[in-house]
Amino acid sequence: MAEEILALDKVCKAYNVGTLVETEVLHDIDLVMRRSEFLALMGPSGSGKSTLLNIIGLLDRPTSGHLYINGQDTSALGESELTRLRSHSIGFVFQYHYLISAFTALENVMMPMLVDQGFPTPAVEGRAANLMEQVGLTSVINNLALNMSGGQQQRVAVARALAMNPDLVLADEPTGNLDTKSADGVFELLRQVNQQNGTTFLIVTHNMDLARRCDRIIELVDGRIHAAGKA
Repeated sequence: MAEEILALDKVCKAYNVGTLVETEVLHDIDLVMRRSEFLALMGPSGSGKSTLLNIIGLLDRPTSGHLYINGQDTSALGESELTRLRSHSIGFVFQYHYLISAFTALENVMMPMLVDQGFPTPAVEGRAANLMEQVGLTSVINNLALNMSGGQQQRVAVARALAMNPDLVLADEPTGNLDTKSADGVFELLRQVNQQNGTTFLIVTHNMDLARRCDRIIELVDGRIHAAGKA
C-alpha cells in the first residue's frame, strides 16, 4: 500500500467557540490521502470545503481532532514549525494565479525558494527553469506575467506550487477562470505531474466531468464526508 501522506482523525472545526453563536462547520472528518493519489473534493456552497482546505493546508487549526502530515501530528506544533512544514510539504494552486505581474515567469516560480533560502542561487534558478520546462513554458520563461495568457499564467502557478517539491498539492478550482480548452490543458498538466512525480493532489472543483477523471471523489455535505469513493 502506498505511503500515507496526510490523515485527518475526527477533525472538527467550530467558530465563536464558547459563545451563544458557536457554529460547528466540520464534523468528525476522517480522511487519508496516500502518495500519488489524485483526488477531487466536491460539495455545495457552504458545505465546508474552504474550511477543510484551510485546515489541510495548515492555514487554520481544527477545534478538535488530529491532522497528520507524513505521520507527524501537527496539533503540537507552534506557528513557526507549522509555517516551515507548510512551505516544504504543501503546494497551493488557486482559482486566480496570484502571480507578481511585474516579475518574469521564472522569477515567480523562484519565489517560494527565495522565501525559504533568502537569496537566489544557480540551483534555485536551475530548479525553476526545469519546472518551467515541465509545464511546457520554456519559450516564455522570461516573459512578464502580465504579458501571458490565462492558461500560461496558471501553468506558471502550477510550477510555483511545485518549487519546494511538496508531497501534497492543494488546488482550489484551478481551472475555474479558464476557457474549456485551457482548463482541460491545465487539468492534464496536473495529472501529468501527479503521474511523473508521484505528487498527491487534492482538487476542489464543481466540474463533474473533471472530477470523474480523478482517482477518488470526496463529497462534503453539511460539514461531513458524505462519500469518498472511486470516481
